[in-house]
Amino acid sequence: MHMIGREAIAILPAAPVRHRNGDIEYAYRQDSHFHYLSGFPEPDAVAVLAPGRPQGEYLLFVREHDALRECWDGARAGTEGAVERYAADDAFPIEDIDEILPGLMEQRSQIFYSMGTHPDFDPRILSWVNGLRGQSRQEARGLQEFVALNHVLDDMRLYKSRPEQASLRRAAQIAVGAHRRAIRFARPGRMEYEVMAEVLHEFRSHNADLSYQPIVAGGANACVMHYRDNDQQLCEGDLLLLDAGCEHDYYASDITRTFPVSGKFTVVQRAVYEVVLEAQLAAIDKVRAGNHWNQPHEAAVRVVTQGLAKLGLLKGATAKLIKEQAYLPFFNHRTGHWLGLDVHDVGDYKVGGEWRVLEPGMVLTVEPGIYIRPSTKIPKEFWNIGIRIEDEVLVTSSAPEVLTAALERTPEAIESLR
Repeated sequence: MHMIGREAIAILPAAPVRHRNGDIEYAYRQDSHFHYLSGFPEPDAVAVLAPGRPQGEYLLFVREHDALRECWDGARAGTEGAVERYAADDAFPIEDIDEILPGLMEQRSQIFYSMGTHPDFDPRILSWVNGLRGQSRQEARGLQEFVALNHVLDDMRLYKSRPEQASLRRAAQIAVGAHRRAIRFARPGRMEYEVMAEVLHEFRSHNADLSYQPIVAGGANACVMHYRDNDQQLCEGDLLLLDAGCEHDYYASDITRTFPVSGKFTVVQRAVYEVVLEAQLAAIDKVRAGNHWNQPHEAAVRVVTQGLAKLGLLKGATAKLIKEQAYLPFFNHRTGHWLGLDVHDVGDYKVGGEWRVLEPGMVLTVEPGIYIRPSTKIPKEFWNIGIRIEDEVLVTSSAPEVLTAALERTPEAIESLR
């Protein structure tokens, strides 16, 4: 409220219920911005921030108690619970929003709202604004413009508080356990979906859910960036790339490990793996306050390019190969992304056209990879090797903190765990 000012009002609807098919609903998951501001877990709700309003600045419109619906769907907080349990200054039935909210808007010159994010709610906002603009100028003093609420909230969410960091650590801890379980379980002859089942079991055993659809990619499937079928058999001599994270208390984890299905890396697999690991360690070392966002990626690109040249897959001087982006056929994604309430969390990567400077409290992934698809230009022993190593890193005032450091990642430790 301090950031938007006393002449503004912020309006944020909850996530709607979504249907999977027919009358079957997906498990409800609250909108991340709405959760960030309110913690209120129910649909059919609207949060309103009206700075300086003497009767209460933080308001919630929520569903009232309904004995019949609560018998089917579970208890509701109601207006009393919205105040008592979720700290709203005042709360109103959601059915009364058309009568109450326009009156709160009419003395405000700016409306902070994320137009386009909530397409079902956009027409209602526009209807209220058009109604106010149809009134006399004296009654609708200074109602002027929409401002993107995302712009304010995205930047706030980029800096994780201590409680948020604790939630991220817990989500990371659960995901570490799931990866260990999967690595121990995988064997030639087992199916990718069986490995995924082990991951899901560990998540649900700790009251965590998926933060994204896992990638369980054996052999050639590891060279598909967003492989999702997870339905192939694991074969002797293959690598298995496992990219899986959970969501706990709304906060996400995101880890990738690549390991030998048979228990031991081949000489060639290990050589490629060591390049990726060296690139990740170099990138993590650049996750420091005062460095800019792209420095970890630049470090990873340099190590990957040098490594590909040592493996004989690229030829030429490192600087020239980097300038020509000769590494792209083998490493064609960024080295990381923001992490938080969303697995690909909000926050700009550039500010004013320049890479954002890293600051304490930011959390990001570091995930270089090498993917070698069959080609007549590449020796056959390299074909279908896909390796990615991904960890979560917290920017601190000193050295980077790897939130997922407990999970084995050296070749020796991976083989020992397997």
